[in-house]
Amino acid sequence: MTALRLAMWSGPRNISTAMMRAWENRGDCAVVDEPLYAHYLAHSGLEHPGHERIIAAGQTDWRKVVAALTGPVPGGRPIWYQKHMTHHLLPHIGRDWLRSLTHVFLIRDPHAVLLSYARTRPQVSAADLGVLQQLEIYRAVEALQGSSPAVLDAEEFLKAPEAQLRALCAALEITFTPRMLSWPPGPRASDGVWAPYWYEVVLRSTGFEPYRPRAESVPPEHQETLERVMPAFEELHARRLR
Repeated sequence: MTALRLAMWSGPRNISTAMMRAWENRGDCAVVDEPLYAHYLAHSGLEHPGHERIIAAGQTDWRKVVAALTGPVPGGRPIWYQKHMTHHLLPHIGRDWLRSLTHVFLIRDPHAVLLSYARTRPQVSAADLGVLQQLEIYRAVEALQGSSPAVLDAEEFLKAPEAQLRALCAALEITFTPRMLSWPPGPRASDGVWAPYWYEVVLRSTGFEPYRPRAESVPPEHQETLERVMPAFEELHARRLR
């Protein structure tokens, strides 16, 4: 039986790490946490928390990362969940290897993402939100594979995690297990070395948090950024798994 290599593409400030927990807790699934992060930092020169540690611990040659992601599955598991951030797939990285994977796109309303960013960052660009990159990758996968990959909307997912996971597993032709709905708290050996900087909430979690609507409005200084990314989000949202 051919292993399912599942690439989950998310922008920042989403439920991507909790989703990784759900898949790892299945028991038949290996996971890898943001395998292109070290290359992204080394190539872009951006300063992120733990910058030097991330580069030292990771693989900075994207070709070697791709070879690993398309090679043997760790432990011979039938499923390999690959957690990716859309902005880590930089334009110079080849796209042909995407043909070898099964893809799912985890989207979140840019209003909510911007509100999250605005609490800690005075400036946010369209590229920071990852939505434009997400649509570009979606279209590349669609062209390479001749079919449309699944899209999960984080808001709808959190309102009904079990129904959403059952629908996704059915679309992927694998068995759903209730083990995907809860997990023990604490760190995992599979977590990236950046976990101490970003995973505080997930490390305390034992399942998906209930959906909480946000009443705030996006600040005026971020309206132009929001307008740039909303068409891409709306195109992906229209294709979401129902």
